[in-house]
Amino acid sequence: MMYRTSRKFCKSLFPTKFLAGSSLAARSFSTVARRNDRFKLPNGINNNGSSEFEGTLARTDSTVQVEHPSESDLPTSEPVKGRGGFHHKRTLPSFSLEGKVGVVTGGARGLGLVMSQSLIISGGDLAIVDLDKQEAERQAVELLATFKRENSAEVRLPKITAYHVDVADSASVETAVAEIINSHGKIDSLVTSAGFCENFEAITYPVDRLKKLWDVNVNGTYFFATAVARHLISRKAQGNMVFIGSMSGSVVNVPQPQAPYNASKAAVRHLAASFTVEWAAASIRVNCISPGYMVTELTKRILDKNPDLRKQWTALVPQGRLGKPEDLMGSVAFLLSEASQYVTGADLRVDGRYTLT
Repeated sequence: MMYRTSRKFCKSLFPTKFLAGSSLAARSFSTVARRNDRFKLPNGINNNGSSEFEGTLARTDSTVQVEHPSESDLPTSEPVKGRGGFHHKRTLPSFSLEGKVGVVTGGARGLGLVMSQSLIISGGDLAIVDLDKQEAERQAVELLATFKRENSAEVRLPKITAYHVDVADSASVETAVAEIINSHGKIDSLVTSAGFCENFEAITYPVDRLKKLWDVNVNGTYFFATAVARHLISRKAQGNMVFIGSMSGSVVNVPQPQAPYNASKAAVRHLAASFTVEWAAASIRVNCISPGYMVTELTKRILDKNPDLRKQWTALVPQGRLGKPEDLMGSVAFLLSEASQYVTGADLRVDGRYTLT
């Protein structure tokens, strides 16, 4: 029996988007599944795109061009307004954080600062929590100044506040949460980015440093999450939390020795899963983002002094490059917004495919 596929141009709200390789195109999963069910490759036909058959990889003839829909083909709708300006009308309104108050621990530096920027760009108000009070206050001023500079016509400015908090101290956390609620009126979302990593061999790891690492990475996440959860439950309000884990919570990175750090990030990932089950009835979603190697200012200084380590790390990343902190902005905005309202307990790995090899 001969099987044939036919191609038709169709006006769709979701235009074909070409990915890596001239012949690989993105389609909706449902479309791919239907095609795979209907068109099975006969024996002897390969999947390299050279035949007239379409296989399970959904390869598309590179000569076929699907036109981007014109404005007249799109449904009429107003652009989505966020504090970063007007989003393109093809952006789902559910990605906006307008009217939401977010808290970012460790939000004045490194990956936490990028999370803070993402919340502001997506339309939210922000409470920056950091152990470095001066840096938190400086970044709050800088973020607002940047927003004014890039959105000169915006009438309503985001409210950005800064707080000095030791996340490893439950009393300090409780005080900060109360101050944030007093200033902003509420808390809707939480990003726990406070954490650190040290490299010691397991048999010589200083006990005091081991306890400090666990207090900050694990207990700090626990203290802040439970404090915010109590507030949300008392308000009978929906809430979203994102814990910043690490690919090190799933794999053992080499060559650096960091067993306690790896264990702490595995604990953070499982805390997210445990909390989201426990708080499901309260409509509190908890997800985890596990970044791969991200070139923060601190990491860059380390790698600049050790080019061989940079080469080794890069060689282990299938995508061929180390991550940029900005690679995380879309992920955190997605998980904090209504666009991910049915996503909970997930571990989103942003690692350039590192953990797949």
